[in-house]
Amino acid sequence: MKLRILTFLFLLLGVTQSFGQIADDARFSDLPPKAEYGRCYAKCKTPDIYETFSRKVLVEEAYVKTTTIPATYETVEKQEMLSEGGINYKTIPATYKTVTDKELMEPEQTIINIVPAKYETRTRKILVKEESGEWVKKKKDPNCFSDNPEDCLIACYEKIPAVYKTETYDVMVSAADTVVKIIPAVYKTITRQVVDTPERVKEIPYAPIYQTVKEKVMVTPERIKENPVPAVYKQVLEKRLAKKGGYTVWTEILCANKTSSSTIRKLQRALRAEGYSIGVVDGVLGTRTQASLKQFQVDNNLPIGNLNIETLQSLGIPH
Repeated sequence: MKLRILTFLFLLLGVTQSFGQIADDARFSDLPPKAEYGRCYAKCKTPDIYETFSRKVLVEEAYVKTTTIPATYETVEKQEMLSEGGINYKTIPATYKTVTDKELMEPEQTIINIVPAKYETRTRKILVKEESGEWVKKKKDPNCFSDNPEDCLIACYEKIPAVYKTETYDVMVSAADTVVKIIPAVYKTITRQVVDTPERVKEIPYAPIYQTVKEKVMVTPERIKENPVPAVYKQVLEKRLAKKGGYTVWTEILCANKTSSSTIRKLQRALRAEGYSIGVVDGVLGTRTQASLKQFQVDNNLPIGNLNIETLQSLGIPH
């Protein structure tokens, strides 16, 4: 019993110390968003971001140009009626079809049998001590690009496994049941003639008769057309501050134990496929790869300065 109490106090002291270390740094005043095992987060410095935008400058003002457009004519054809149309009537006789009906000879029967319940002995695990975890503060992870360890702050949530014991118990495998057997009803088939479509009168219209005549008509009268000539502008490029630099929010990154050379090679191939120059695909997160990755992050409005999960997802790299 004393050994268990000492172990609990030791674990509690370790967790308190880890949180105390994080709280000592102002940038660790807030903790990462998810306390889950195997996840790491980082805060990194970001530079000021500028964007270039264009502005219209007037070169020549708009004006109106007038043009006289003469009237136009065309020869058109029109229809004159020679005789009116009408309707003829035709009687359509009824049609018949053969249908089949079922007549009940013997009704459905139900037979009920009782089946008793069955049991067996099983074992199960009982939780003695719940799983717990703690935050661990780290400096300078391979995911961070800066040479200054203070520029990238890592916090990982590590797991303390739960403790279980085994016990046996009886469990019902199958409950008592009622088996119902149904003997279906017996029918006989009867056929008979019924009307499919009733007799009806069909209307058959006939069209009127026309002849074609030609005549000349004015399509558009003479008119004055005003053609506005738009103003002429040119584009002038200007630069302005789009986003002030500072510290990023907590961003999920690959933990050090998951940042393998295989992952870096996938990153280099993905950046090259996006048109960025990374040099040789060597599995090393060197300065050239870091520069291309940072430019990809800036171009796509992603978290900057580390190998974060959002960037890997954008490049289609599994993590």
